[in-house]
Amino acid sequence: MNAFDFLHGSWDVANRRLAAPLDPGPGTWVEFPGHAVVRPLFGGAGNIDEITFPTLGRQGVTLRLFDRASERWSIHWADSRTGRLDPPVVGDFTGDRSDFHGEDTYGGRPVQVHFVWYRLGPDAARWEQEFSADGGRTWELNWIMDFARTGRPGA
Repeated sequence: MNAFDFLHGSWDVANRRLAAPLDPGPGTWVEFPGHAVVRPLFGGAGNIDEITFPTLGRQGVTLRLFDRASERWSIHWADSRTGRLDPPVVGDFTGDRSDFHGEDTYGGRPVQVHFVWYRLGPDAARWEQEFSADGGRTWELNWIMDFARTGRPGA
């Protein structure tokens, strides 16, 4: 249930994102900074983070919730550009890695979504996102976030 406790606190986030996911060709990666603050909910059965992307002029919110019946986590994302809560991805951790899967649309196309979280010790973590537009036969990595802790919860 407390799989995401490691994430509580504040973080500098180095982002690397494909400028045009699912477009043919090699793709152009864009890099930009972020700062996230993650707070616990429900005694460890959830958390919420707010992330600011200062050079992009926008923010995002992630809500993570532990479903006690299925014993799996759901991750929900909302972005200040749309004001919309995206469909969740669902999964859990095995050791220091997690895999989450869901369905969404991107650019009007249905896509399968895969998130991976890596716990890299007490002060570092990595998140990756990839899309599949062909039913999961192929996947394109399109966003990487490297987290470096700047403060502990309550500090």
